[in-house]
Parts: sequence; structure tokens; C-alpha cells
Amino acid sequence: MAMEKDKYHILVIDDEEPIRRLLQKELANSRREVHVAESGAKAMAMVRDQWFDVVIMDLRLPDVTDLDLLIRIRESIPHIEVIMITGHGDIDSAVQAMKLGACDFIRKPFNLDQLDLVVDKAYQRVLLSRENAMLRHNADSVRMPVKFIGNSQAIRDIHFLIDKVAPARIPVLITGESGVGKDVVARLIHQQSACAGNPMIAKNCATLQKDLARSELFGHVKGSFTGADESREGLMSFAHDSTLFLDEIGELPVEVQASMLRALETQTYRRVGEKEERRVNIRFLFATNRRLAEEVEQGRFNEALFHRINAFTIEIPPLRSHKEDLPLLVNYFVTILSPENRPHRIVDSAMACILRYNWPGNVRELRNVIERSIILAENNLITERCLPRELVVASEVGQTSLTLESVERRHILKILGFHDGNRQKTAETLGISRKTLYRKLSQYAIS
Repeated sequence: MAMEKDKYHILVIDDEEPIRRLLQKELANSRREVHVAESGAKAMAMVRDQWFDVVIMDLRLPDVTDLDLLIRIRESIPHIEVIMITGHGDIDSAVQAMKLGACDFIRKPFNLDQLDLVVDKAYQRVLLSRENAMLRHNADSVRMPVKFIGNSQAIRDIHFLIDKVAPARIPVLITGESGVGKDVVARLIHQQSACAGNPMIAKNCATLQKDLARSELFGHVKGSFTGADESREGLMSFAHDSTLFLDEIGELPVEVQASMLRALETQTYRRVGEKEERRVNIRFLFATNRRLAEEVEQGRFNEALFHRINAFTIEIPPLRSHKEDLPLLVNYFVTILSPENRPHRIVDSAMACILRYNWPGNVRELRNVIERSIILAENNLITERCLPRELVVASEVGQTSLTLESVERRHILKILGFHDGNRQKTAETLGISRKTLYRKLSQYAIS
């Protein structure tokens, strides 16, 4: 279903005052707000300051030639629908207007009921067009329900901050190591915000090509640079009336940071090659695994932009600092990743390995390990053998009470188990000769 807003905005452009008054009175209702302009110049000034959904315009205005105004309006506001009002002698021009992007034309004298129906259909096309564009740029928005799992004090504190900041319009900076769940926190903020009815637009700044970053964020007009064969909208356009989440903001090219600061402060932006500013309504969220204050000191990040996005910060701790949440996280991932009608269970010895491991890749690494273990599980049981060998060995090394000999003995036993007792494969995996392996088997009384 197409997303809906409380009201949508119509702009009527006609040089005849009686027609402007008539349409403003008859088309306005609880779901529509009707604005009027008496000239092309006035209309463009209004378009620069406000976002419209549907435009109704006379084909002939005294201060613009031909269909220039239609082209300029469609270039200024993406996915807008334009309805032309035309006299009997202007049918050829109306057909030309349709080729240039007008969605319909109404002949004078027009029927108000017919016009009312045409306007509503035009707005439905606007909703579908904008929603489809947002979903194309944010395929990840269709995911499993977003949850930030944990019952530790650290996680409860983060939920408290999310609940408090979500309804506000202030930018939020989410910090933490890679894999801690910064994107999950961003989606929770969006889901509890006034923008929740519209898809959140997300972009990892590390994937932006330096030369095209400005275009991808703000869009560009045809011919503005080599390869710009057609005009295109940017992420700012798709995020209008929604949330724009820029992950790894520390990777944003320095050349673009000043433009991002202006967009934050004024809620306006310009496409590459365009002189006129566009006004938007966007909630900004940012994330980084860098220390941006140090990046500012090194001259790699705009200081003013840093202070603007750092107004409200949520810092997510690494998984190793709240291991008491591991059982909840493990059970959650086992539940959602197990095949339907085949619930899996993790045995105590495997859970013990998971609890001892330090998880440098944080929650993302844990999820990947559980997914892999479910594939390897037999009889729906996740055992130590299902876990990555490196994880099991590292978890054993992490036990400070173990001696070097006991760690080595356990490691050899583990590799033997992986290879079902095959000495040759075990020696190859350990990187030692069979003779050395047999000596160690004898040393550690391994039969």
C-alpha cells in the first residue's frame, strides 16, 4: 500500500483570479491544502520554498513561454504530477505537454467533479512513484522485525535513549565498533519517530564513489558532468518526509561535507549543476566506528559538521563488555535462523565456548557463527564441532587458568575430532609432520 501523509499540497497556477479563487475553494478539503500562484515567476518562487505533490496549471501564462514552466517544475520536484488546463484551441500543445511529463489535461470550461477525480488519481501516482523509488534505493528496508536484544544495564540504557530521542527532530550520531548493531538502533529510532510510516533511506558512505558522492546524495541535472546523460534524483529526494541514515559518516568525502552541513542546517540542497535550491523535510541519523573528534584534529572531517551531528550521541558498547546478554542473543538467533518446523538447540559445552570467546566482530560475528552452526548441526543440536575451529581454540586460550600444555592438548584433540581421528589430516591442519604428531599424542596420552 502506498504511504500516506496527513495532507497533500496542490499548487494552482493561473493568471485569472476568479479561476484561482474557485479552485482554491472547491478543491480544498481535510486531506488537501491548496495554494495559488498568478504567474510562472511566483510559482517557481513557491516551488523553491515548499514541496508540492500536484500542480494544476494553465497552459498559457503571460510571463513564461511554451512549456518551459512545466519542465522547470518537474525538474525541481521529483515525482510530482502536473495537470494542464487548456482551451479548445490548445489541444496540440496539451498533447505536447503530456509528452513532456504532464499526467493529464482538462479542457475549459472544466467540470469540478471531473477535476476532483483527476487530482486524486494524480496524487495516488505520486505516492506510488515516491514509494517505489525509496524502496529501490533501500532494499534492506524489507527485513525481519528489528530488535535490539539484551537485558544488561548497557542495553537498557540504550533503549532509554532511543525512546527519548526518537520523537525529536534532532540529528543522532550512533557510535561503536563494527558489528555492534548501529543500523539496528537507527531503524528503531526511525520506527518510533513521526517518519515511521515511510521507508527509511539508508546508505553506507564507505560505498560512495568519491567523484560521484555529491551526485548520489543530492542528484544531478543532465549535462552537469561527463556521463550525466540524464537528470537523476539523489538520496535527499527519496528521503523527503522520512529518515536518511548515513552509516560510516566518517567516510564521507571532505569535498561533500560542507554541503551536508548546509542540508542539515537549512533542510535545503541543490542538485549538481542546478542553481535553485530544493526544500525537504528529513530526519538525519548518522553512524560511525571512527573517533570523529580525532578525525577533526587530523583535518579529515569538517569540524562544524561534527559538532552539528554530535548534538545527541548513542554509544553502543562492544559485545565483550556485556557478555551476560550472550545467552539471549544466541537463543534469539537460533530461533529466527532455524528452518521452519526444525527448531535447533545449542548444547551446554558449545554455549560455554561462546561465553568464553571475546567476539571481536561483535553481534554480526555471533549471528554469522550461529547461522553456520545451524547448517552443520546434526539432529538439530549445535555442538562444539559445529562452531568455527578458530573460535573454539580462541575460547580455550582465553581461560587464563589453562597451562600451555593443556591448551595444546585440547587443540590437538579438537583437530582430531574435526577429522574423525585421521592422523594424516590432523598433522596437515596443525602444520606439523606425522612423526611430531605421534610424539605429542604419546606425550599427552592421547590414544
